[in-house]
Amino acid sequence: MRIVIKIGTSTLTHETGNLNIRRVKKLCEVISDIKNAGHEIILVSSGAIGMGVGKLGLQQKPDDIPSKQAVAAVGQCELMYVYDQLFDQHHHTVAQILITGDDLENGRYSENFSNTISKLLEYGALPIINENDTVATDEIVIGDNDTLAALVSRFINADLLILLSDIDGLYTADPHKDADARLIATVDEINDGILSLASGKGTALGTGGMVTKLKAAEICMESGCTMIIANGFDPENLYQIIDGKDIGTKFLPKGQ
Repeated sequence: MRIVIKIGTSTLTHETGNLNIRRVKKLCEVISDIKNAGHEIILVSSGAIGMGVGKLGLQQKPDDIPSKQAVAAVGQCELMYVYDQLFDQHHHTVAQILITGDDLENGRYSENFSNTISKLLEYGALPIINENDTVATDEIVIGDNDTLAALVSRFINADLLILLSDIDGLYTADPHKDADARLIATVDEINDGILSLASGKGTALGTGGMVTKLKAAEICMESGCTMIIANGFDPENLYQIIDGKDIGTKFLPKGQ
C-alpha cells in the first residue's frame, strides 16, 4: 500500500515542547519495519514550531507570525536531524519536502511536487513533508497538517492516510467530560451529526483538533482514500492498522 502517516505535535513532544525521545524512537522503528514489509510510506510531520519552542527555551508558542516563522525555522532543523538519525539506524534515507498551498494549487509547481515524490519513492527514500511555515503567508498557507496530509494523500493517490494524535478517534461525546462517550469505529459519511461532534483545537503547541481531522476526512473520502484517526502515544497501533485490526476511527471512501 501507499500510506501517508501524519504525526501530530502531541505525539512527538512532551507538554514542555521538548522531544519525547522514547516515543519517537519507537515510532521510527515501527515505521521502518512497515516500510521493510514493502509498503510505500510518506510522512507528514508536525512539530517544527513545538520543537523550536523547546529548543529556544520559550515558555509558550508565540502568537505573532514573524515569531512563529522564526521558531519554525529553528525547530525544522531539529526535527529533521532527529528523523535522519533515527531512520538511519534502520537503514532508511529520509528526504525533507517543505511546501505551501501554492505548491499544490499551481499546475507547474504541483507537477514538480508529484515528480519529486515519485522519484523519491522509486529510490526507496522516505519523504517527510511539512508546511513551509517560514515563508507561508495568508494567501498560500494551508494552515494545519491534517489538511496538508489529506491534500498530499489525494495528490499522490495514497491508499491510506493515518492521522496519529493524542486521541483514540472520534467519539460520540467528549470522553474527558462524558463517561458514556463511545468511540465511533467507522464513518461512511460526513454529515451534520458527525460535524457536530467536533469542537475546539488541539494542544497548546499544535494547530489541529477534531475539526481539522474531519475536514481531512472529507478530502480523503471524496478522493477514494481511506483515513484512520488513531492514538500516536502507542506507535505499535500502526502494526494493528496495517494488519486490518479495528483501531481508532476509520473513514471510508465514498461508495464503500
